Amino acid sequence: MTGAMKARERERAGALRLVLSELQKAAKEGDGDELAVLRRERKRRLEAAAQFRDGGRPELASQEEAEARMIEHYLPAELSDDELDRIVMDAIEQTQATSPRDMGAVMKAAMAKAAGRADGKRISASVREALGG
Repeated sequence: MTGAMKARERERAGALRLVLSELQKAAKEGDGDELAVLRRERKRRLEAAAQFRDGGRPELASQEEAEARMIEHYLPAELSDDELDRIVMDAIEQTQATSPRDMGAVMKAAMAKAAGRADGKRISASVREALGG
């Protein structure tokens, strides 16, 4: 954040200030999962951008998307489709799932194995496709 302030990058400094605030709040509450906080903040920015676009405010949507991209730099790399498919297949094997009714158990196992390196929507879509649902 100090580097952004010294470089006079207002938008970046503002976004980092908000993220730092959320990280400090999570630490006070005893939630030490910084990556979860970063993912949640990125998701909030992307949802806000979608709402701004729907509301006819593309300039604000662009600003939110830029903040989301900035937050992504601090997150681990996302899983590739092949890696995600392997994790889902392992989870199906582990839970012995056979139908879409077993999706909850498979999701739980796959989310644990993905360890935050894939969005829940991506995992859900992959599980649904693999289970034929």
